[in-house]
Amino acid sequence: MRRSFRDAIVGLSLVGGIILFAGSLLWLRGVRLGSKAWVLNANFSDASGLSEGSPVTYRGILIGSVGEITVKPETVQAILNIDNADLLLAKPVIAKLVKNSLLGGDVKITLISQGALLPEDSARPIEQGCISQKMLCAGDTIKGQPLTSISTLTTEIERLVRKAGEKDIIDNLVSSAEQFDKTQKELENLILQAKLEMNRAAPIISEITKATIHINNILSAIDNPDTLNNITETAENARSLSEKIDIIGGDINEIMGDEELMSAIRSVTIGLGKFFEEVYPPKSK
Repeated sequence: MRRSFRDAIVGLSLVGGIILFAGSLLWLRGVRLGSKAWVLNANFSDASGLSEGSPVTYRGILIGSVGEITVKPETVQAILNIDNADLLLAKPVIAKLVKNSLLGGDVKITLISQGALLPEDSARPIEQGCISQKMLCAGDTIKGQPLTSISTLTTEIERLVRKAGEKDIIDNLVSSAEQFDKTQKELENLILQAKLEMNRAAPIISEITKATIHINNILSAIDNPDTLNNITETAENARSLSEKIDIIGGDINEIMGDEELMSAIRSVTIGLGKFFEEVYPPKSK
């Protein structure tokens, strides 16, 4: 009995040790039994410094870890194990490699959402109602940005210089600079010509200013109630005079149209002429 009991204790200890060892391995690989974890795929052109188990953060908060990393001819793909099942990230979302501190350290992945905030009642990433076109869902593949370093900056500068040499960008820049200098000189001449024209226009502007002052004075006088009354009375007098002239003109037309009266006036005029000739005979030369 003692030996059987001892054997049972040893067997249970071995089984417990195996279970504990397996659980530790699963924990180190980011596997959480009973959790609602989900995975993403992130593709990097350069994943320098990234390793399995590297932390994944969002706004500085740890939300998961890096799983398996696969090197392909065209990209480096990393599986991201996300522990937060309620994480709502609007697309587009990028996975950026950053240092843990300004002084260096290990590399981590931080998720950056470039879309608008999603409503709280949106479907969760692991739910069937998750809309992959609008938000990050389980199994999606996102673009990764490599770590910015001196080597990557040097490589980018070399690429730009090589591209500049291939497409004669330097010559184009020199030509653009010469064209800019020419345009600047033409602009200076245009400004000088504009100043001369402004000097020539100064007397005209002065006369316009004086005329404007006179017009303002006239308008101010017109706004005076006495002046308005005088203008109104003058207009009424002119209208009355025009009506009287029209009446007199009508009477003259009637007189001129009477032939007998006109004949009598001519006879009287001739008779008066002869009378004055007899009274005042013309002097002989």
